[in-house]
Amino acid sequence: MIFLTRIRCFCLAPIIFFYLKASEKPNIVFLLSDDQSTYSLGCYGNQDVKSPQLDRLADEGMVFDRHYDTTAICMASRASVMTGMYEYKHGTNFGHGDMIRKTWENTYPVILRRNGYRTAFAGKFGFDLREEPNGKRLPLPEKDFDMWGGGPGQTNYSTIKNESMKHYAKDYPHSTRSYGAFGRDFILKSVKSNKPFCLSISFKAPHKPATPDPLDDDIYKDQKFQKPANYGRKFGEHFSKQSKQDRQYERFHSWNYSDKYNEVMAIYHQQIFAIDVAVGMIREALKESGTDQNTVIIYTSDNGFFCGSHGYGSKVLPYEESSRVPLIIYDPRNKNSWKKLRTSALTGNVDFAPTILTLAGLPVPPNMDGKDLMSVYDDPKSSLHHSLPLINVWGKAPTHALGVVTEEMKYLYWGYAAKGFKSTHELYDLKKDPLELTNQFSSSDYTKARKKMQKLYDQHLTHWKVNAVAYHDYQKFGMIFDRKLKWEEKAKRAQNFSSE
Repeated sequence: MIFLTRIRCFCLAPIIFFYLKASEKPNIVFLLSDDQSTYSLGCYGNQDVKSPQLDRLADEGMVFDRHYDTTAICMASRASVMTGMYEYKHGTNFGHGDMIRKTWENTYPVILRRNGYRTAFAGKFGFDLREEPNGKRLPLPEKDFDMWGGGPGQTNYSTIKNESMKHYAKDYPHSTRSYGAFGRDFILKSVKSNKPFCLSISFKAPHKPATPDPLDDDIYKDQKFQKPANYGRKFGEHFSKQSKQDRQYERFHSWNYSDKYNEVMAIYHQQIFAIDVAVGMIREALKESGTDQNTVIIYTSDNGFFCGSHGYGSKVLPYEESSRVPLIIYDPRNKNSWKKLRTSALTGNVDFAPTILTLAGLPVPPNMDGKDLMSVYDDPKSSLHHSLPLINVWGKAPTHALGVVTEEMKYLYWGYAAKGFKSTHELYDLKKDPLELTNQFSSSDYTKARKKMQKLYDQHLTHWKVNAVAYHDYQKFGMIFDRKLKWEEKAKRAQNFSSE
């Protein structure tokens, strides 16, 4: 019966639902950090950090080395996680607009609960809801979960300041461990319900403002951290002029990566260590409740973080440190567990909703762009996506970009060409140059690769033009990202889009 849970076919949905009893359905734990780079974990090669629980999860499960957030900023990324759709299809991001209720009704937590799962959410929800694009803002969907510990906006590191979590404040004054306690309590309560459960936790850590748990102050005291090989401004000179026009560039200095690297990274890693502790609390509760052998655990981040690589800070841009993030999955029922396996299959944040629904034996709605990650868990040498889009339509206009990434290559198009700028193309051989140190776009050795990647780019742009929501200003980007149109023509067509 297990193989039926991975059939993505609507014609079989009634059969699956009928035969897959509640006791056979796996429980699911989905854990999401905020602003976490891949090199913040031991299992991704950093010997300077302490992440024992997550490293153990990686050893027992599978590490995904080529996992991308198709939009590298929290609001849009979290909406893609929930909906299984690219940003231009769910229409949700800062500066654009909130998610409409109709879209929310087709997310994995809502579908699971509608089909017999007991569900919970805690942490930073990440986006708001409206009945219509310009309608009245709705309250957060607390009533759509059996247990709620979520909060609006960025939430707070002080547990007492999070309304839904303040009852944990006495024992867990810092929010990171409080989410571990929330997860523990939900699991122990759920085991009595005779229902499968899905626990979703979105940690605030290690998001700025950096506020580590004082319990961990000695973890990295006086420690020095090795800088990545692409650290510093000299390794970002070949990046587009457009990418240097917003806060990601100046934060190399204002966030002290340039002059206080060890101190900044100690605090950053200290915040992640608290997540690691919370993961341990959740896994202990799974063992105590007897559900550990039937619970799939997924751990990832909503976007990465530059941390000084290429002389940048923050996130958003479609470069590796910003868009590629950790992904660890552990399925105790699978024969490939406990083998310390890794995969280089290309995967994205749009894959979580389809994966979770398929695990639950439910059909995947046709609007979802993602695929089932467990097919890669079954065969680590297999591929999942031929390519994925990398999107930024947040922030200042010059930094808006669209790219495409495959298992081996990345192509980026920076279309802004107003006064002082020209359209810029970047091509990186990620297999030979994972640190993105050399732009191969003009290299004669990469003529074939360039044409292939631009063809893939055009295919993703066509998908944008056909599928972008008609609201929140997404339609115009199908034209702005058209690499075959001159800027002057784009400026004429795009409403409120000046060529000055």
